[in-house]
Amino acid sequence: MQCAVLFCQGVWSPVLWVCLSCIFSMMLCLGLQPMGSERVEMRKRQMQVHQEAAASVLQTQHGMGNTPTNASNACCFCWCCCCSCSCLTVRAEDERIKKNTYERRAEEIENCDDSPKPILEDAMTWTMSFERLMKSSAGRGCFRQFLRTEFSEENMMFWLACEELKKETNKTVVEEKVRQIYKDFISILSPKEVSLDSRVRDVINKNMLEPTSRTFEDAQQQIYTLMQRDSYPRYMNSTAYAELLQDLAEQPPATEP
Repeated sequence: MQCAVLFCQGVWSPVLWVCLSCIFSMMLCLGLQPMGSERVEMRKRQMQVHQEAAASVLQTQHGMGNTPTNASNACCFCWCCCCSCSCLTVRAEDERIKKNTYERRAEEIENCDDSPKPILEDAMTWTMSFERLMKSSAGRGCFRQFLRTEFSEENMMFWLACEELKKETNKTVVEEKVRQIYKDFISILSPKEVSLDSRVRDVINKNMLEPTSRTFEDAQQQIYTLMQRDSYPRYMNSTAYAELLQDLAEQPPATEP
């Protein structure tokens, strides 16, 4: 009755949207369908309420840290804001777990901003070989900062992700990390796609059928070689490296406690 009054008054409030959604859900359960343009309009309204309700449920879960008690009893056609559909809450929980797992693993990969500061003696050895640079945690951090200025930081990020993947022994985690690395660095749709030739891409696609910690071994080697031949010489001759050596040389020696 209240919905009818609101309708006559022309007040299209969220309450009316909810009521219309519930009516539409009941019609679906009874095998009834609105006709013509009314059906299309009703579907649009129903989808809007669905999205708003899903957002409200996820926001509530995030704020309260738990799942509403009526989530397991709600049917999949109930999209009003007064209840929570179990299919939404379960799917949201699965996505949250996957996201947290990957983010926790991603935190293990070195961040160039958090890498240790180099000492002068260590930094001077980087000119000897690219291998010397890559074996130094401080060297990888400084080199990655340089790659960022050249818009090729994804090469170091991919190499580090592959190194972390090789250390993983849990089969489920390996498969998840392989899919994530492929999505982040191999997919042509990714903004962080690394440059690989067709042969290596074919190898990756075959390896993806049975993911292992060595799935991207050929690709990692190719990116390593690319950085060694292309970016490393430029870094050694850059003002960034020269200024780093100068700053380290000007620093006072550390005093022993």
